[in-house]
Amino acid sequence: MDYKLLWIDDEIELLKAHTLFLEKKGYEVVTVSNGYDALELCGEQNFDLILLDENMPGMSGLETLSHIKEVCPAVPVVMVTKSEEENIMEQAIGSQIADYLIKPVNPLQILSTLKKNIHQKEIVTEVAQSAYQQNFGKLGMQINDSLTTQDWMEVYKKLVYWELQLSETDSSMKEMLTMQKQEANNMYARFVKKNYLKWIEHPEERPTMSLDIFKKHIFPALNEGEKVFLIVIDNFRYDQWCVLRDEIADSFNIEENLYTSILPTATQYARNAIFSGLMPQQIAKMFPELWVDEDSEEGKNLNEAPLIQTQLERYRRKNTFSYHKVNDSQAAEKFLRELPNLKHFDLNVLVLNFIDMLSHARTESRMVRELANNEAAYRSITQSWFRHSAVKDLFRILAQSDYRIILTTDHGSIRATNAIKVVGDKNTNTNLRYKLGKNLSYNPKEVMEIKEPAKAQLPSPNLSTTYVFATGADFFAYPNNYNYYVSYFKDTFQHGGISMEEMLIPLITLQGKKR
Repeated sequence: MDYKLLWIDDEIELLKAHTLFLEKKGYEVVTVSNGYDALELCGEQNFDLILLDENMPGMSGLETLSHIKEVCPAVPVVMVTKSEEENIMEQAIGSQIADYLIKPVNPLQILSTLKKNIHQKEIVTEVAQSAYQQNFGKLGMQINDSLTTQDWMEVYKKLVYWELQLSETDSSMKEMLTMQKQEANNMYARFVKKNYLKWIEHPEERPTMSLDIFKKHIFPALNEGEKVFLIVIDNFRYDQWCVLRDEIADSFNIEENLYTSILPTATQYARNAIFSGLMPQQIAKMFPELWVDEDSEEGKNLNEAPLIQTQLERYRRKNTFSYHKVNDSQAAEKFLRELPNLKHFDLNVLVLNFIDMLSHARTESRMVRELANNEAAYRSITQSWFRHSAVKDLFRILAQSDYRIILTTDHGSIRATNAIKVVGDKNTNTNLRYKLGKNLSYNPKEVMEIKEPAKAQLPSPNLSTTYVFATGADFFAYPNNYNYYVSYFKDTFQHGGISMEEMLIPLITLQGKKR
């Protein structure tokens, strides 16, 4: 592809050597000596980049720049000037120039700015693709050799890193990465099947799980005299955290960890475990009035504040706390107005539901499915929500405070692509990633099954209740009206089962840099 440049300079004849150099490199260079001619050409021809002298008689470089932005706003403009005055630079930067070069410039400087502003995507694609190719085999060995939860966390972080690197490129490696991630999820499911019941039976040997969050992270901070702000973003994946991290990194010191969600990786189970410090079966036995069964019409998370209170009381703690749930922008703005009144609490807990709402809306709305039609788009919508919501204002305010902020979630989600058949009676729950019931029919090789729920400390509505969990990117479909069901739910983001995306989830500690 030939790239076309426009170079505007009142001493353009002195730059002949530069233009010849660029032409030998394959660029077509059109030259003019003033802003008026430049604007006329911009109206007649398309250019890939414009080099603009700042100090010209008649129409100055800055004046020319403002008119160019009106005529062709998408074309990158590189300002070339003898002046190093700060106000000139600020005006140029404020007018959204792509780069700034100080005369005398040499050809390699110009070539560098062309690569940055015209060829960046090609170069990024090539470098990212080459780097991933070099690491492919090493990452494959790491997947096969992973023996601990920490090993799997490192594998997952690396897969997300490469996913983010390749997602904004045109690399053909994306498909290979997708296959490697599928392989990793299959291996991770085997790991969970082998170890999950051991983790429940021997708490001292397990990784940090949902019910450990307060004991291991909230209470120690309170013991140190810190005031803690716990923010739980429902259905929040590690890759989504990575794009939000870029939005707040300038304001916070960040300590980044992952932890393991309990099964099922669903709000009713995992978030209640966080707030109570108990497994679901323990909640149901100790506080039956606070546990809501699967078949109940009652909301499954109406008792979170009382569950927090029970945990504080069990540990004989006298800490004061507040609890808030935000479902929409209006509620977020109201919460911001109330924020100054929360300073006297030792612990403030905030639940944010936007991402979970997005996940459900993507399933139910064709328009939202189009907007978030792949992983990268799903992350992008998350980032856009954060940038333009009152939640970013909340983080800005918290960055100026003395709070220790703990940002986490109850579970993640996975893009479900492969249907597997399950048969249940009318009392079987509707979740696509896990089922519980007394008359379930399924292929045992395709799922993780728990026939004795008490061993996993899960409630048993019936004596013969079995839990089954989908693994990898599978989801459960009923044989009746099978094709419609599969086409409707395929490629939707689901949770409840076993995958790195659902189980290995962010646990982030933030402290404002201006504390």
